[in-house]
Amino acid sequence: MAKSYMQLQESEGHLLAAASRLYSAFYASGLYDGSNETELMKKAIKETIQMANAIDAAVIADSEVE
Repeated sequence: MAKSYMQLQESEGHLLAAASRLYSAFYASGLYDGSNETELMKKAIKETIQMANAIDAAVIADSEVE
């Protein structure tokens, strides 16, 4: 396997962590059937972004307070 260089921004790393936990939950719950890996990965990413957007809309971060 060829090596890849990647440097994620901090927020991207947090989203990766959340998406990977969600993806693992799909796998553990029996949704993975051997042929839907990409579909479940995309679903985990999409749902993670939806959650992040919902949190961003509902919460004022410390750095956003004037």
